[in-house]
Amino acid sequence: MLRLEGDIMSFLTELLENADNPEEFKALIDRNPHLKMYLEEFIDKTGSIPKYLSKLSRELRGLRMPNIIYLAGEPIFIHIYSISEDRRPIYHPVEPRIPGINYKLIEIVEEALAYVIDDKYDYSSAKEHEELIKRALRETVSIDNSILNLGEFRIKEDRYGYKKIFVNKLTYDCLEYFLIREKVGLGVLEPFIRDSYIEDITCNGLGPLFVEHKIFHSLETTVKFESEEELDEFIIKLSERIGRPVAYRRPIVDAVLPDGSRINIVFGKDISQKGSNFTIRKFSEIPLSIIQLCLWNTMSFLEAAYLWMLLENGLSVWICGETASGKTTTLKAITTFIDPNAKIISIEDTPEVVVPHENWTREVTRESEDKSASVQMYDLLRAALRQRPNYIIVGEIRGIEGSVAFQAMQTGHPVMATFHAASVEKLIQRLTGSPIEIPKTYIDNLNAVVIQSAVRLPKTGRLERRVISINEIIGYDPVDEQFHFIELFTWDPATDRHEFRGEGMSYLLENKIARMKGIPERKIRKIYEELFMREEILRLLGEMGVTNYYDVWEVIKKSRIIGLEKMLEILRGGKLP
Repeated sequence: MLRLEGDIMSFLTELLENADNPEEFKALIDRNPHLKMYLEEFIDKTGSIPKYLSKLSRELRGLRMPNIIYLAGEPIFIHIYSISEDRRPIYHPVEPRIPGINYKLIEIVEEALAYVIDDKYDYSSAKEHEELIKRALRETVSIDNSILNLGEFRIKEDRYGYKKIFVNKLTYDCLEYFLIREKVGLGVLEPFIRDSYIEDITCNGLGPLFVEHKIFHSLETTVKFESEEELDEFIIKLSERIGRPVAYRRPIVDAVLPDGSRINIVFGKDISQKGSNFTIRKFSEIPLSIIQLCLWNTMSFLEAAYLWMLLENGLSVWICGETASGKTTTLKAITTFIDPNAKIISIEDTPEVVVPHENWTREVTRESEDKSASVQMYDLLRAALRQRPNYIIVGEIRGIEGSVAFQAMQTGHPVMATFHAASVEKLIQRLTGSPIEIPKTYIDNLNAVVIQSAVRLPKTGRLERRVISINEIIGYDPVDEQFHFIELFTWDPATDRHEFRGEGMSYLLENKIARMKGIPERKIRKIYEELFMREEILRLLGEMGVTNYYDVWEVIKKSRIIGLEKMLEILRGGKLP
């Protein structure tokens, strides 16, 4: 057990010495007394000093016993620490809280708020709702710093029965945070929603929640549901908040949270043995850029340049892989390669795809208990063909909508999509089988297939996402009854490098794109020179630290206007256009 010497200064000194940005951390501690209280309690209990980090890097993945704290958006902090090497690390949200959660005080405050809130308190957005609660709280609760203890309160009632509640400043701040979290936010899930490093949130039923962290992978949280009543009440409240209420007649719900995250709810113990459960899949407001994916070696700069050429010239590309392989992330990243002037229609079950283009129509399916009122992906795809888009993007093809996607490609509408298939062979098998049933001779309407997977690297043992191969579909030969495709790029797991089969091997570059550009066969090398030119542009952007999705989009747009040669000249000079 760590013994704190004298006052709190010795504890603060050690904390600040251990921080990557002591000045920032000191300011945060001063503004957030609950953080100081938590750290003092944790250090006194464990004797371990957490390290504050202003930003997490992928290099932290190698930490075997993490003990770090970071900001998820004031006043929420996240503490990740290990108890032992043979147990997954713990994820603990540090929030303003009243010890023991004084339900009596909260009950009295909510009753007082209901007394003052009337028709004049109206709101049309979450921000206005938050301001409404703050204003109502000021009318009902006053700060009295003569009250020393956190959670202690006094009530003064006038002759009309109007209550005025008095608490100290720290209790007031805790009340304000709690009320906003419960009334405007998502309750106990709010820290996870605000944490930009979280990818997935899982509640398996009673017990702790688990999260998938971008840096530390699977973590057990200190947030848990202790009883079925508590869990069911939370899920009912959550589902009503997002406008898709669950019930025993409708126990499974797919919906979108206010921040755009995707949630799946299964309600009731009769169909889930451990009780109601839910999974939330989070999405960043700003997608990862293609440059960031290349810097992480998800794909090579040359592979990205190749996809740039295909998409700019209107070819159909599908991203295939297993669950959690990063298909949608890659799809969003490469949308920046589509002609900036293109008309794009995206079709999804839940809105995930982000397109930077101005002429973008976003369509989403609709579920209804009345089947005649439902709108399926198949319906939206058929409608899209009448809207004359330059590109159709399908969030995920699962069933008969795949046949419409092939109809679209056959009539000159290129399609981008994600698809669950771990190889080209599996993709073709699913496309030509039930329920999609694409005629074998139509397969070459799909130009290229990117196979992506979550792999464990032999050297480090870390789980990473990699583009395993990029394949060009040649077509079906009815004579030998074989499907032919070229694996133009291959990932080598031994070296963690993406290998290119070389010039003269690309069917699409030589037989489609070169012809579109009017390049004669005797000068076919020019198409590869353009490929390498694009690779260098992307590589230079990576070296210059241009990784923001929209910054990369601006450079790609500008390249189309001023030409690749001029853009390369500017970037080689160390400047941005």
